Amino acid sequence: MSKPLSDHDRRKQISVRGLAGVENVSDLKQNFNRHLHFTLVKDRNVATKRDYYFALANTVRDHLIGRWIRTQQYYYEKDPKRVYYISLEFYMGRTLQNTMVNLGLENACDEAMYQLGLEMEELEDMEEDAGLGNGGLGRLAACFLDSMASLGLAAYGYGIRYEFGIFNQKIVNGWQVEEADDWLRYGNPWEKARPEYMRPVHFYGRTEHHPDGVKWVDTQVVLALPYDTPIPGYRNNIVNTMRLWSAKAPCEFNLKDFNVGGYIQAVLDRNLAENISRVLYPNDNFFEGKELRLKQEYFVVSATLQDIIRRFKVSKFGSREIARTDFSKLPDKVAIQLNDTHPAMAIPELMRVLVDEEKLNWETAWDICVRTCAYTNHTVLPEALERWPVELFAHLLPRHLEIVYEINRRHLERVAAKYPGDVDRLRRMSLIEEGGQKRINMAHLCIVGSHAVNGVAQIHSDILKATVFKDFYEMEPHKFQNKTNGITPRRWLVMCNPGLAEVIAERIGEDFIRDLDQLRNLIKFVNDEAFIRDIAKVKQENKMKFAVHLEEHYKVKINPNSMFDVQVKRIHEYKRQLLNCLHIITYYNRKDAFKMLRLFNVVSLTVALLQAAPGYHTAKMIIRLITAIGEVVNNDPVVGDRLKVIFLENYRVTLAEKGIPAADLSEQISTAGTEASGTGNMKFMLNGALTIGTMDGANVEMAEEAGEENLFIFGMRVDDVEALDKRGYHAEEYYNRLPELKQAIDQIAGGFFSPKQHDLFKEIVNMLMHHDRFKVFADYEDYIKCQEKVNALYKNPKEWTKKVIYNIAGCGKFSSDRTIAQYAREIWGVEPTLEKIPAPDDKH
Repeated sequence: MSKPLSDHDRRKQISVRGLAGVENVSDLKQNFNRHLHFTLVKDRNVATKRDYYFALANTVRDHLIGRWIRTQQYYYEKDPKRVYYISLEFYMGRTLQNTMVNLGLENACDEAMYQLGLEMEELEDMEEDAGLGNGGLGRLAACFLDSMASLGLAAYGYGIRYEFGIFNQKIVNGWQVEEADDWLRYGNPWEKARPEYMRPVHFYGRTEHHPDGVKWVDTQVVLALPYDTPIPGYRNNIVNTMRLWSAKAPCEFNLKDFNVGGYIQAVLDRNLAENISRVLYPNDNFFEGKELRLKQEYFVVSATLQDIIRRFKVSKFGSREIARTDFSKLPDKVAIQLNDTHPAMAIPELMRVLVDEEKLNWETAWDICVRTCAYTNHTVLPEALERWPVELFAHLLPRHLEIVYEINRRHLERVAAKYPGDVDRLRRMSLIEEGGQKRINMAHLCIVGSHAVNGVAQIHSDILKATVFKDFYEMEPHKFQNKTNGITPRRWLVMCNPGLAEVIAERIGEDFIRDLDQLRNLIKFVNDEAFIRDIAKVKQENKMKFAVHLEEHYKVKINPNSMFDVQVKRIHEYKRQLLNCLHIITYYNRKDAFKMLRLFNVVSLTVALLQAAPGYHTAKMIIRLITAIGEVVNNDPVVGDRLKVIFLENYRVTLAEKGIPAADLSEQISTAGTEASGTGNMKFMLNGALTIGTMDGANVEMAEEAGEENLFIFGMRVDDVEALDKRGYHAEEYYNRLPELKQAIDQIAGGFFSPKQHDLFKEIVNMLMHHDRFKVFADYEDYIKCQEKVNALYKNPKEWTKKVIYNIAGCGKFSSDRTIAQYAREIWGVEPTLEKIPAPDDKH
């Protein structure tokens, strides 16, 4: 019998990883050794694993540099319209493997390392995640960068180079504890500092009004130092740029008084300026109105707009001469996309530059501003909407406050002209919220200052038009669009699940990687025994691999034959991790009945991969509840390994890449009307998990694409939730009517899961019983019934796998390539292309 293939040999056979040509491999080895010897180990005889990683990263980076320079030259020659995607978050994860995939170098590098006696996966594991995001919004930005490069758009991602990204999460005695994420500790081989493009950013000060215009004076200056990271497209030789700004104090910072004590203190105080880019705010779907956060938002916007305008003016490669001065052409050459309201300051800042510095009249400047900017809304939760206190604005950005007031004055004049006498409408639509503390509503500013406003799934865009932004939609319906989110199939299929990518490529070829709609062609194999077997086999292998990973890194042993039921989310009440908890408890409570009837034959593993914002008390209590349930369930001898609850700490992109391909069931259980889109749902679907979910966010479109009968849909729809709101939601009615729900809640309340402190979870119980905005109990009964359907189907592997195939075949719509092509054509006015540009070594 032939012995099983080694990981290396198995990988070699996967064609989607690129060819390992002999010349290629020998060049890579040579370059690797050069980097190892000359850049790393000059003063040491023994190389560490980290040295090997850096040598490999630098070797791969060499392949990017020529293409990067060539791409930027190409843009300057063609002078296309450029797209600027501004985001406070870019959740990039690791870069090495993604770069190898997009350059077609994976097998060649693998072979080169193998010949040098090194294990590729071990080197990849040395890389730190770039965790410059909280979750969906930041990861979406990263997928968009990949798609914009793969579609040949002249696009730039602009953000902040946080010194500390999303915190490292530890679970200590069941509680979440945060540690700083010092991701730059060993240096970052993928970034290049560009001090020649440093820009000043102004804060504080006051305004002076002169006959020739307004001056903003006596400001404090902070310098913005850019770091560039290359963003390669998929095998098209295009390499775009992500430019992240780092805050630096100017040399003269605070050095007004020159006595010795003052001098030392002044140098120490430089830290205050540089704190702007120190740390990512760890809030997801929650607004925290802190001065430092507003500083971050203005910092990225001011530096970026200076860069945009510099590039617009010169636009000849290598030249610093001003070629363009006519700003009326700006909207033909520049598109700015605001990722949520965080970069909303781009609107008043662009107005300030055009009016105060470039001396345009207001009307001309405003027309340019609106035609250039577009806004993506990511949430309808009121607590997530940014509303900045006017007094903070007046202190930090006095000129911008004047500009916002002027924008509002003219906006309200237009509203009054269209709806004479409708005072209430004026109040609702104002950018300034009166009453108590005056605040600026940043979403209103974005809508008024943009030519396009989009939601991120059809249901979400419809809700925006019908409720949150109804007045604005009635006034300017042409502005409102939908752009359903997507994910990049390079990272989320080819890279994280090469086995599945290969099984697909064997049937339909490799073109699906850049045109995901081709997955539709898999439908004809839905009854093909060999294909069904192959899909199931890949899933089983991924589960085994994940089980090994869990044992190595988390010291937990799991049964790889159990159903992997996974919920991956930031913890938030609207995402209803508590509903999942109630399901686990209910299933656990049935163990005695199961034992008697020998029915306990669907073995279930619940994997929770979750993080709470450090200041979000309820979320931390939910984590404690999940770990407490795990302590009871996992140590019950009656249950054995038939039900396990595992909370994976320190969830990040890299862990998602390992866990998602192993999942059988994906939990997407938010209250209908609360999750704007979701993108994790798409990742699970593409990787062969079935979805149990509500009709919320993109789940609705997933059900359309794969067939509703191929998802496990349960619970209230949006209109049911509205109807329940009108009637009044009374949790105790469900509690009294449903014995299993009552039992579960009584156990949580009575200390069954917290024997050392019986009232540990009283706040959670109190919230569920008396002020649960997200109506967990209302969907409980249907959820449990739906989970029973899941169990029944899981006992029939063939039918289960057929549904998996329908799901994978329905994933085409959820490629970020489709999303970005729609943004390009319908918002930015640019045309995507799948054409390659010549490689740097082409002589053409």
